[in-house]
Amino acid sequence: MIIVESYPMAVVMCVITMLCWGSWANTQKLASKEWRFQLFYWDYAIGVLLLSLVLALTMGSTGEGGRSFWPDLQQADAKWLGSAFLGGVIFNLSNILLVAAIDIAGLAVAFPVGVGLALVLGVITTYMKRPEGNVPMLALGVAAVMVAIILDALAYKKLMSQGKKTPVKGIVLSVVAGVLMGWFYSFVADAMGKIDPATQALEAGKLSPYTAVVLFSAGLLLSNFIWNSIMMVKPFSGEPVPFGDYFTRGNVRLHAVGILGGVIWNLGMSFSIIASTAAGPALSYGLGQGATLVGALWGVFIWKEFKGAPRGTNPLLAAMFVFYLVGLGVLIASKL
Repeated sequence: MIIVESYPMAVVMCVITMLCWGSWANTQKLASKEWRFQLFYWDYAIGVLLLSLVLALTMGSTGEGGRSFWPDLQQADAKWLGSAFLGGVIFNLSNILLVAAIDIAGLAVAFPVGVGLALVLGVITTYMKRPEGNVPMLALGVAAVMVAIILDALAYKKLMSQGKKTPVKGIVLSVVAGVLMGWFYSFVADAMGKIDPATQALEAGKLSPYTAVVLFSAGLLLSNFIWNSIMMVKPFSGEPVPFGDYFTRGNVRLHAVGILGGVIWNLGMSFSIIASTAAGPALSYGLGQGATLVGALWGVFIWKEFKGAPRGTNPLLAAMFVFYLVGLGVLIASKL
């Protein structure tokens, strides 16, 4: 398997993760006028699994280090297979709630609140299982992100005071999604074996990064039959979604957009996991969740979700972006 040993390369991969995680939701926005998010999400889950298999059978099965995908899968302990799979189940529930929040409140609100909260909790929970990195600097970076989340909430409050009819339900869903999302990464990171820097041998019984992502993706897709089915029968907004609509109302373009969304997101997830061997899981996850900043940029400048907001909103948004950038910079420096 291909192993990333260079810290600068790991940071580059984490930046790509940030861009992917912050941008995939645009595919949902593109499809939302014709396609309920529950229907979009089936294709998204398929795209996630497809990319994980492609990477496992290419990057995960070439090179001299570690183990190739199939041998790695065969030697893995059931405990660690289950841990990576459970990470996918937890993430899927949190992500469905986040997608519902985006549908209700928009990218500029759901991402800073939901994903920002996930960043904070994710760095803490991942560090507790794999303590790597400078604790004071990790804490400072997380604190800056927390300030950014508060600023975004204040900006959203101003927007609502202008008579915008985005329900408070959007923020509630974002918070619940963020809490759940803050736990999933640690299950995947915990399932991954350590790599001997001298021999590049992979710890026995545990998983390579590529195998871990495949099990994670399988957990996401299979749990979709539970979580997304519930969302179709009992949606947070609008009428129930008939299962038959996936086949009767969809077209090639809509299905392709959903699969593309899953591919984009999982490219970010895979790069984050692969980069964690050099950057450490806590930093790799925290830096990738700078997606919050990217998502907010899309929401503010492309989708115009704060258009017509009252005076004083723009300075809050500007301060939010500054604190996010400071927080991400500190997180990067924590490993230097």
